[in-house]
Amino acid sequence: MTLKAVYFDFGGVIARTEFQAPRQHLAERLGLEYEDLLRIIFDSKTAAQATVGKIDEEEHWAATLKALNLPADGRQALVDEFFGGDVVDRQLITYMRSLRPQYKVGLISNAWSGLRGYIASQGFADAFDHMIISAEVGLAKPGAAIFELALEKLEVQPAEAVFLDDFAENIAGARSVGMQAIHFQQPETALAELEQILNQP
Repeated sequence: MTLKAVYFDFGGVIARTEFQAPRQHLAERLGLEYEDLLRIIFDSKTAAQATVGKIDEEEHWAATLKALNLPADGRQALVDEFFGGDVVDRQLITYMRSLRPQYKVGLISNAWSGLRGYIASQGFADAFDHMIISAEVGLAKPGAAIFELALEKLEVQPAEAVFLDDFAENIAGARSVGMQAIHFQQPETALAELEQILNQP
């Protein structure tokens, strides 16, 4: 079956933590291990709620500031420092744009309520035909429903789509509904694998 759509994850794919030093310094300043800081921000109860839209991102950050014993008005400083080593892969975005109009390009991201605004502010919302953000749809990877919704929005069959993600469980989730999937670990390797799929007769 001819491939018609390519879906990308956001965190770990389009935007990646290229420099760990800012988070490491933040953890040390707070008297935490690096992994403990990640857990508080990404794996807490409020993070899980924000991921499926039960609370908005601001509520999660307020709870995080409290958990870290930081002042309530310290949200922006915390965000800036925590994400200070993250880089948006502009070359990848250029590549995504090059896929259109031959292919439909979609986003499937487990993310909080601020992601769509962030993408718009960074000037690459045009790279997507449609964006599925977990906080907006109340569904999250690796569950089948979020992939099924993404396929429905771009009007493609599972076998007509490929998905790139950095988490193995999300790759398994995409494959469980019949999509092809690529485990994104190194950009060059992942895109070479994608090109092989796109060039299949």
